[in-house]
Amino acid sequence: MHQSTLPLLALFGAICVVESACVGPLVNQATIDLIKSFEGWEPDIYPDPVGLPTVGYGHLCKGSRCSDVPYPIPLSEADGEKLLQSDLVIAQNCMTQQTAEAVFLNANQYGALVSWAFNVGCGQTLTSSLIQRLNEGIEDPNVIAAFELPRWKYAGGVVLRGLERRRAAEVVLFKTPSDAPALPANTC
Repeated sequence: MHQSTLPLLALFGAICVVESACVGPLVNQATIDLIKSFEGWEPDIYPDPVGLPTVGYGHLCKGSRCSDVPYPIPLSEADGEKLLQSDLVIAQNCMTQQTAEAVFLNANQYGALVSWAFNVGCGQTLTSSLIQRLNEGIEDPNVIAAFELPRWKYAGGVVLRGLERRRAAEVVLFKTPSDAPALPANTC
């Protein structure tokens, strides 16, 4: 490693620590209902549309036996709810950290993005044109979501009808007015 990059790496590391302290707000019930309706409930391990081991409300397991799940399988519905809530924290935090402080979103707009991040993963959202366009702050967020979300309809390179329906539902949720603010988060 070149010596002159060390101060930059130290600064980047400090920024990451500061950002990781930022906790995303909880999502509203409309978001949870949307996620549950598209993920469905399965107490036993099952393959998702591309064959990855999954359990509960769409928890993607780290291994074929879902040994990362801290509850007995088959899951009780109560444990499935707890697992979903812990999975949502990841998506909530990444949407909070990936959007600029100048991005103002209501609870439904934020919830739609959390649903999307929960489905596609935070690594995918980070490099997306959706987040980039929101952060530029030039366009109406509703216009951005209506254009960008439907583009995320592929799994394994194949268009899935279920993803098309989910993205359409996320756009509807995003465009649903709400007086409840979500972002920027006051917990950062």
